[in-house]
Amino acid sequence: MTARKTLLWLISFTLIMFIMAGCSQQNLPPTMDESQEHSATTTLAATDTSSPLPTETQIPVPILPAQTPEPFSLAERGPYWIGRRTYTLIDESRDGREIRLVVRYPAIKELDSAGTPISDNALPDLNAAPYPLILTGLNSGSYLFQSHLVSHGFVMVTILNLESYLIQGFEVVDHPLDLIFTLDQIGDNKLAGLEEIINSDEVGVAGYSSDGDYSLAVSGARIDPEYYFSKCGHMNLEEIQRSEFIVQYMCELALEWEQFADHAGEEITLSADGLWQPITDERIRAVMPMAAGIAWLFGDQGLASVDRPVMIIAGTEDTLTPYRDNTVFIFENLMLDDKYLVSFIDKGHMMVTEQETINRIRHFATAFFGYYLQGRQDYAYYFSEEFVSQYSDLAWGVYPGD
Repeated sequence: MTARKTLLWLISFTLIMFIMAGCSQQNLPPTMDESQEHSATTTLAATDTSSPLPTETQIPVPILPAQTPEPFSLAERGPYWIGRRTYTLIDESRDGREIRLVVRYPAIKELDSAGTPISDNALPDLNAAPYPLILTGLNSGSYLFQSHLVSHGFVMVTILNLESYLIQGFEVVDHPLDLIFTLDQIGDNKLAGLEEIINSDEVGVAGYSSDGDYSLAVSGARIDPEYYFSKCGHMNLEEIQRSEFIVQYMCELALEWEQFADHAGEEITLSADGLWQPITDERIRAVMPMAAGIAWLFGDQGLASVDRPVMIIAGTEDTLTPYRDNTVFIFENLMLDDKYLVSFIDKGHMMVTEQETINRIRHFATAFFGYYLQGRQDYAYYFSEEFVSQYSDLAWGVYPGD
C-alpha cells in the first residue's frame, strides 16, 4: 500500500467512524438556557420612589426577543417506515461487472415475534407508490443520508461499488456507467419484490466527496480533454507527487490518458467538438453533488453542458476539494437557471462528521428532491435565499469571504 493510499484509507476510515458515531446519537431538542428562560418572563425594575412621579402615564417599551431563525424542519424524520433489501446486478456488456445494491424503501411497519420492527425484506408500502428514486454511493447512502429520504417518500438505492479513491482514475467513467446501468435495470427489469414501488422516471442522484464527483458526472457534464491537459498535461509523476492533495488526485490520470480513453471507448470519446459524450439519462431529473473535486476534468465548456437542476453544498474552508478551485468554478460555469449553492462558512471537508451539518444536508436534500421529483411546491422556500439567509454560518451562493 503506497503512502497516498494509506492517507486515503485513513481519511475514509475517519469519516465513516465519525459519521457512524454521530448518527448513533439521538437528536435531543435543545434545552432552554438560563438567559432564554429569563427573557421569556422579563420583569420591570421597581420605580425609584425618590423621584417625582410623572404627570402622564408612561408605557414602557416592550423588550422583544431576538428573531429566531426557522428550524431545519425537513431534517426531522418523515412518516414512512423503512424496508431494506439487497441485490446484485451483473453487467454482461462490461465483462460481467458486478454491481451490489442496498435498496431502502417505504415499508409497512410490522413486528416480529419479539416485538421488534422488521426492516430486512419488509413488505413495501404501496399506498403512495410509486416513489421517486434517489441513487447514491456507499459513504453518502449508508452514513450521510441513511434512511432519511426514504422516510419522506423516496426509494434510495445505494451502489456499494461507488468507492473513494486516492487518485482520480478510470472510475470517473466506470461509476457513472454503474449508475446508468442500475437505473436501466430498475426501469426495465424491475427488482424482485419491489416491482410496483419505484418510479424510475423521476430520479435524483446525490453524493458527497467522491460520490459528489459521480453525481456531477451524470448531470450532462462532458469531459474536456483540452481543458484537463491545460491544467495537468505539463506535469510528470514526480511533480504531481510533490503537489498538494487535489493536484495529486486530479492529475495522475493524465499519465495514463491513452489507456483511459481506450477504456472509456469510442462511444463516449468520439465527438465533433472535442468534448466527450455525456454519461447520463433523461430520467435523471436533478442532481446534488456536494464537495466534488472533479472540476478540471470537465472545464468550463464541459460544465456548460449540464442541463438539469443542480444543488451544490460545500464548506468554504475545504482544502481536500478546495472551495474556490472546485465548488465555485463548477457553480459559476453551470449555464442554468435552476442552480443552487449553499456554502457552509468556515467548514472543511470533514464537516459531515458533525451531526448539525448532517441534519442540515438532510433538510436541503429533502427540500430539493421533494420540489423537483415529488412536485412539492411548498418545499421551494426551504432551499431558498430567504431561508438560508437567516443563518449567519451559511451563505447563499458564492461566499465572498471576510
